[in-house]
Amino acid sequence: MKADLTGIKNIIFDLGNVILNLDFESSIKAFKELGLKDDVLTKHSVFPDPCFYEQEVGTITPEEFRKRVVKILNGKNVTEEQVNSAWLKMVLDIPEHRIKVLQKLGKKYRLYLFSNSNKIHIDKIDEEFKEQYGFEFPSLFEQQFYSHEIHVRKPDLSSFEKVIQLSGVNPEETLFIDDLEDNIKGAEKAGLKTFWLKNRMEMAEIF
Repeated sequence: MKADLTGIKNIIFDLGNVILNLDFESSIKAFKELGLKDDVLTKHSVFPDPCFYEQEVGTITPEEFRKRVVKILNGKNVTEEQVNSAWLKMVLDIPEHRIKVLQKLGKKYRLYLFSNSNKIHIDKIDEEFKEQYGFEFPSLFEQQFYSHEIHVRKPDLSSFEKVIQLSGVNPEETLFIDDLEDNIKGAEKAGLKTFWLKNRMEMAEIF
């Protein structure tokens, strides 16, 4: 299945499982090893404590997040470094073939990134990308919009409206690509064209 680029001038990409490979289960396993109970684990939110949401919308710092998780775990021997390591386990790699597709698309379209993320993850992604590829990850996009920086997150309609406002794009000329249905629905409410990258479809193969 190919993305319809008829009349499209801008493409907004999600990050996780679209450009970046993620493995939620690795973080869940790591947190369980630190003492997190099975009955509070969820696939997309590792732990449903408000601090996980708060760091995604940037209302708490990474330091405050780590301290809160240490307190949740009630582990006298659990350190902030261990929490940080467990949280980073889900972040894998950005394959080269996806980068090449972005570089090719960037010659014809204005590219943007919009991700529900947090400073801990983004700092690691940017650092490892530079080490592996020798240039800055943000250089692939005209602008990047991270939930912890714009203080709203998908699938809230206000988050898409904010990205549209900050980027200045015309929604009717803009394609939004995401792997989660709720985010696709939110984007459609904002007037964006959409492509749902479902069932582990490969981003590099839809263009």
